[in-house]
Amino acid sequence: MPAPIPNPRAIAWRILGNWSPDGTFAEDLIDKAAQRHGLSGPNRSLVFALVMAVLRHRSLLDAWIDALRGDGKTDPETRNWLRLGLAQLAIMGLPPHAAVHETVQLAGRAKGLVNAILRRATREPESLAAIKASAPPWIRHSLPEFLVRSWLARWSPAEVEALGSWCNLPAPVFVRANGLVPNATTTIASLPEAEALPAFPGWFRVPEPPLRELQNGTCYAQDPSTGMAPLLLRPHKDHAVLDACAAPGGKTAILAELMNNQGQLIATDNSASRLARLSENLQRLRAHAECLLHDWEHRDTPASLSSRFPEGFDRILLDTPCSNTGVIRRRADVRWRLTPEYFTIARRTQSAMLARLLQLLKPGGRLVYSTCSIEPEENTGLVREVLATSQGFRKLEEHSLLPHRDATDGAYAALIERIPPAA
Repeated sequence: MPAPIPNPRAIAWRILGNWSPDGTFAEDLIDKAAQRHGLSGPNRSLVFALVMAVLRHRSLLDAWIDALRGDGKTDPETRNWLRLGLAQLAIMGLPPHAAVHETVQLAGRAKGLVNAILRRATREPESLAAIKASAPPWIRHSLPEFLVRSWLARWSPAEVEALGSWCNLPAPVFVRANGLVPNATTTIASLPEAEALPAFPGWFRVPEPPLRELQNGTCYAQDPSTGMAPLLLRPHKDHAVLDACAAPGGKTAILAELMNNQGQLIATDNSASRLARLSENLQRLRAHAECLLHDWEHRDTPASLSSRFPEGFDRILLDTPCSNTGVIRRRADVRWRLTPEYFTIARRTQSAMLARLLQLLKPGGRLVYSTCSIEPEENTGLVREVLATSQGFRKLEEHSLLPHRDATDGAYAALIERIPPAA
């Protein structure tokens, strides 16, 4: 007798129960659950959509639950059933007969309460809309209050509203045609419904991941914003280039392409597992780079690099760990990890890495410092502070992409030069 097919809603509920802000990322929990239960593609997609809908709208869902529940506490297990049910009804737009019935049947001892609240929600959609409209933006968009307040200090309420809405949209699929593969651009352009992006040559929006082309290296899945930093670095084929935080390899592959797979390209990362993924991705993309394990925050230049590059590097890409506030739509649960204290810790790491790697530039050499953050304290403010205490360097350019302005993920990149000695 065949084993029963696992219920996607039950799996999503268990994942939400195991998830915590400082624990494993939700996408990793989903991947593990899909493998453990042998989920089909459609069932995995449903689990993913359910979990992400709850995490993207958690504060709003709780506001709705509290309003519909009235007096009385709700235990965590029951609350997750209610979050799942309301997410299906009011966020995902699933038919009430399916969303309510299946959720109620799975809710166990909480069945009565879950049924009552979800039935009320189906009868009172105007009440849910009114609660959302009157809620402060950090509740309406389920974002940390301190973060939204900092955005409001920089941008208009309308801009913050647009940014908050952007953070809760499912991310589209973008791919970059691999210039190291003959006719890659033509191949990707011929995919059904592929949409070229005029502002980002070589990038395409596609309705779903083109698995064959991804597997054979014809393209690589990455947001157009990821091209800003390596393109700003402008490495030549005869340069010695260091990509200091290279995994998973999307930016490294662009550097290799710009260098025509010539010169010397060193790609490092501080995680052995991420370095292995980097190496696999570069091999599939036919990008030539030497991959090394190294922690630039806590350790000086490894002897193997010092002896081979005694004068330093012509180009360095430093894509530092950051808050990820520019990519919240792609990493739905990262918002719940952010605290004011996080930025203090992140800045310490970013400053240490930038100050150390600037010293590895040749005279006249250039470094691009980049993040996927949209916060000034991680970007232009940090670069200004580090350069104020690092003699002999100057900022040549800086660029930023803002989701609500540029319709891409958020990103920042600054081009810094080591000033050559006067003739």
